[in-house]
Amino acid sequence: MKEIILAGGCFWGVEEYISRINGVEDTRVGYANGTRKNPTYEEVCTGTTGHAEACIVKYNEEIISLEELLDKFWKVIDPTALNRQGPDVGHQYRTGIYYIDDSDLNIIQKSLEEEQKKHSRAIVTEVEPLTCFYDAEEYHQNYLKKNPGGYCHIDLDSF
Repeated sequence: MKEIILAGGCFWGVEEYISRINGVEDTRVGYANGTRKNPTYEEVCTGTTGHAEACIVKYNEEIISLEELLDKFWKVIDPTALNRQGPDVGHQYRTGIYYIDDSDLNIIQKSLEEEQKKHSRAIVTEVEPLTCFYDAEEYHQNYLKKNPGGYCHIDLDSF
């Protein structure tokens, strides 16, 4: 299994969308690349922890490549929007691709370069190594599976 961490606004929708992709074996939401250890959701929402709402994605690269996974990720975010996705605004809603395996960086950069060709504004999606990840509270895990019809900034019916 390979792992990548994707941040695309509210983690509920990102997790639900990504979990539906063939080859994705597991997902978990949490808080990535901030400064506070073991933050709570309430602390992250203050914008003072530096964390992004994010989703760890475990995928089988024999079924889906990182390139294909990133192509699908780009479809559900606005990579030119700084600190916001849909109606959600704040530093924790920034977009990001956080990698664990240094060998993934070249693939990520090529994907970003291809995506940039589709936009007139600069892409602001962070591409950084993962420095930390803390699991979100249990009620956030698989939130939209537990709460069908719950809030989501991604139109899941269009995919």
